[in-house]
Amino acid sequence: MPIASPKHGGAQPLVQLGKAIREIRQSQSISQEELAHRSGIDRSYMSSVERGGQNIGVMHLVRIAEALEVSVAALATAAGL
Repeated sequence: MPIASPKHGGAQPLVQLGKAIREIRQSQSISQEELAHRSGIDRSYMSSVERGGQNIGVMHLVRIAEALEVSVAALATAAGL
C-alpha cells in the first residue's frame, strides 16, 4: 500500500481530482484495476489517487487522462480546478 503524501495527502484539490477520476472511470464502466493497468500505474497507487492521498505527478496524470480518453484539462474541469 502506498504511503499517502505526507505534506499534501487529503488536500481538497487532490480529493476533488481523485473524485473526478473515479466518476469518469465509473461512467465508462472501467474497473480501478483496469484503469491502473491501462495507465501503467500500480492498482494500490491508483486507489490512493482516487482517495486524494497522493500528490500525483504530471506524467501519471497524463497517463490516467490518456487511459480514460479525456484531456488533462477535462479532468481538471471535472474536478473544479
